[in-house]
Amino acid sequence: MVSYYDILGVSQEASEAEVRKAYRRLARKCHPDLNPGDKDPAARFKEVNEAYQVLSDQEKRSRYDRYGDNWKNADRIEEAQRVRPSAWGGSVFAETSFEDMFANFFSDRGVGISRTTLQHKVEVTLEEASQGTTRLVEVSTAGQSPGRRLTVKIPPGVDNSSTVHVAFGNGRRGDLYLRVSVRPHNNFQREADNLKTTVKVPLVDAILGSEVMVSTLQGKVALKIPAETQNGHTFRLKGKGMPRLQSPQNYGDLLVKVRVALLKIGGKYLDT
Repeated sequence: MVSYYDILGVSQEASEAEVRKAYRRLARKCHPDLNPGDKDPAARFKEVNEAYQVLSDQEKRSRYDRYGDNWKNADRIEEAQRVRPSAWGGSVFAETSFEDMFANFFSDRGVGISRTTLQHKVEVTLEEASQGTTRLVEVSTAGQSPGRRLTVKIPPGVDNSSTVHVAFGNGRRGDLYLRVSVRPHNNFQREADNLKTTVKVPLVDAILGSEVMVSTLQGKVALKIPAETQNGHTFRLKGKGMPRLQSPQNYGDLLVKVRVALLKIGGKYLDT
């Protein structure tokens, strides 16, 4: 079945405005009043309208992105997952176990499974989450041995709550959902699109003022320390945080907390 995105001619990352613009263009083109006596435009108009009704509704679109053609059954699918939590593991679902779970749950409800749905956990570093990366994932569907290998793009800005959806298959189509986890970093703590870090500043520099180099995920930058800077003061470096998932050209900020330190013999610092 052709996806709603294909019907409207937009990508899965299309904004609400882009979806609305595509719908208006196609609605004018396919409206039955503008094509009297032609049955095809009428059917096409109905198809376009159905796609728009789903993709223009944030909740419906989220369900469609997650479950494809079975989006109307999202509540039942999620209930099935809760009923059989042991089916979720750290690797790709075997097709039989995942579909059998759904088939058993829906057998007395008259709901069919038209697509294969697989899930996989993937861990990335903070640097990979910032820049975007790829993972090679093997998916197995009925009759396939060995499984098919997919190179999946992890977009910049993903966080622990992110799910990456990939459609696959030429004949019997399927959906792969990557559940992302971001590995903790030694130097940065993440809060949404912002990052936090600390920088040690010698006491004399904090009193007289100076300049220190601060590490960011994009490289080192100079930070001016004004005279009489207090221990614990936090500076905000604009645009030096994480890229925003929906608009990776925009970045959060880096919050740099000053830790005033005394210089010991041997060149080591002693925190005040």
